[in-house]
Amino acid sequence: MSLVCELTGKKRFKANKVSHSNIKTRRFKYPNLTKKKWKIQELNQTHTLTLSASALKIIDARGGIARAILEEKDGHLSDRLLRIKRDLVKRNRFAAIKAAASRIKEGSNEVEN
Repeated sequence: MSLVCELTGKKRFKANKVSHSNIKTRRFKYPNLTKKKWKIQELNQTHTLTLSASALKIIDARGGIARAILEEKDGHLSDRLLRIKRDLVKRNRFAAIKAAASRIKEGSNEVEN
């Protein structure tokens, strides 16, 4: 299991362990990571992602995994999620073009009638 959150990019960081006698020794602190399986409805795909607890809260707050991926900065996303984001953007653009074309077609039918 990797030690990096795929959505937020959280990873281990250095901290000090302080003893009773105030001796500081270096240690690592790790994010609270879990593996979770998500179904992305827009792409009809299922992915198992390694996510932090805060990433789960972000997904819940943004209203789903697809929106959370689309709204997250590219620098935070893993390579897998960048590919998924690219596919989602492509799908959304295609849907927007299709919807605009149907609106134009409906508008031209109303003018003729």
